[in-house]
Amino acid sequence: MTVTRRAAVLGSPIAHSLSPVLHRAAYDELGLTDWSYERFEVGEAELPGFLDGLGPEWAGLSLTMPLKRAVIPLLDEISDTAASVDAVNTLVFTEDGRRLGDNTDIPGMVAALREHGIEQVGSAAVLGAGATASSALAALSRVCTGEVVAYVRSEARAAEMRRWGERLDVDVRTADWADAAEALRAPLVIATTPAGTTDALAVAVPERPATLFDVLYDPWPTELAARWSMFGGAVVSGLDLLVHQAVLQVERFTGRSPAPLEAMRHAGEKALAAR
Repeated sequence: MTVTRRAAVLGSPIAHSLSPVLHRAAYDELGLTDWSYERFEVGEAELPGFLDGLGPEWAGLSLTMPLKRAVIPLLDEISDTAASVDAVNTLVFTEDGRRLGDNTDIPGMVAALREHGIEQVGSAAVLGAGATASSALAALSRVCTGEVVAYVRSEARAAEMRRWGERLDVDVRTADWADAAEALRAPLVIATTPAGTTDALAVAVPERPATLFDVLYDPWPTELAARWSMFGGAVVSGLDLLVHQAVLQVERFTGRSPAPLEAMRHAGEKALAAR
């Protein structure tokens, strides 16, 4: 096979990234036999040199932590969506060599919610205050008409979430993590915390929960998601998010639309089951 177009995912650590599985499944389904998609361990310090060393065969890059903000000064242009949260997870190379930065996490979140029937909610709760939480607020600016309560562990994090709310035009109120069980009664709960963080909340799931969006996918289900499902609540998973944001990346890299959502999802589920 002669590879004429290349793409990859960069980050550190990167070994467990599912992106190669998803993108390669898309290329197979689309018949793009001359495309390749790899993964590279790249930190902030190595990023400028890595980008400078790429040839004209490169179509685009997926970026994960810690590169989503570090890449911004190295770009020629950044989309409004990416600028809204100071985070780029998608880099597209134009034919004339320009570097365009975009963010597919935010529309990916919105698409994952819509796939589960969530077009609009009157209020929502966010668990956590990291980089994913700011993306969650940006997604909520498109689907939530009222207040968003962010449950955080420190006043510094609370202040940061309030600043993001002002910037994204979202009505954000902050609350202490000690009261996080109250979040579970919201019409939409978005859990953005690392693995294990919400396990203790599982016992507080209400009898009739609404919708939980848990951004984790490995291990899956989380204790919170499992109990949520057991009580009949709707659950949107991190794999849903990963697939929907990857669909948008494939479309931007290849110029082919629509990308094969179901083939990519099936490949992701198969890869996770094998772990």
